[in-house]
Amino acid sequence: MKLEPAGPAAKKSVAVVKIGGSILTSACAYRQAAKFVAGRFSARPNEYLVVVVSAEEGTTDSLERTALEITPKPRQGALDLLWSTGEIRSVALLALHCQALDVPAAPLNVHQNGLVAQEDDCCQSRVHVNARCVMSALTGCGIVIVPGFLACDPRGGIISLGRGASDLTAVLLAQGLDAARCELIKDVPGYFTADPHLDPTARHIPHLTFDEALAFADAGCDLVQRKAIVAAAQCGLPLVVRTIEEAASSTIISSANSRTSWNGPSDGASAISNPIEATC
Repeated sequence: MKLEPAGPAAKKSVAVVKIGGSILTSACAYRQAAKFVAGRFSARPNEYLVVVVSAEEGTTDSLERTALEITPKPRQGALDLLWSTGEIRSVALLALHCQALDVPAAPLNVHQNGLVAQEDDCCQSRVHVNARCVMSALTGCGIVIVPGFLACDPRGGIISLGRGASDLTAVLLAQGLDAARCELIKDVPGYFTADPHLDPTARHIPHLTFDEALAFADAGCDLVQRKAIVAAAQCGLPLVVRTIEEAASSTIISSANSRTSWNGPSDGASAISNPIEATC
């Protein structure tokens, strides 16, 4: 991945937080997410906050079905453009909910998120990150909200980075901005040794190495996108997988020398489904 440094204006540390589409399910959920952002901003005044958001759960599939109803083989450029409306909607709605709380969050579109991918090659090593784009917005208000899943091609067209790539977006931006940490907010509290619905002895896993997280992905667990894990491993960026509740459990994915190794996932390894009971 080619990086363009943020420059001397970046005096504060940066945190990247990705909020998944399974979190942004209703107006109440957006308000909860905005309160989370407001709390972070208030608690850490010396830190810039980059919030990466996904389309609401089911939106990408729904938009793809719409395209297929029109033509059986939609061109990728048109499909990527259609898909982008889901992420852009999430960006705008979360920014408006932040505004309602008097939180100065700047909504950015795909052309402002600083990611440029080579057309038809969305490998993380071929994504150029222009950190100055996001950093300029951060110095203006302290918080930016950017769409995940998407980048621009060299000609300025919108291109998708693959399903589940909001995780990858967060990792790439964290690397490009030299972020202090990268958090992936899910509707589950992290990884478990097995599917707890099938195995009552399943245990929550507080730490995983990158190799262990990749083993989960290879076993079929899509809690964190595989490309995002690979990208984080390549730059040694620890990932925190957690829910939006500050006191809830989490799983930290990091290098092997930072923790005692765990034996790996058993058959059917997965994350427990534990949706947040949000109150407005």
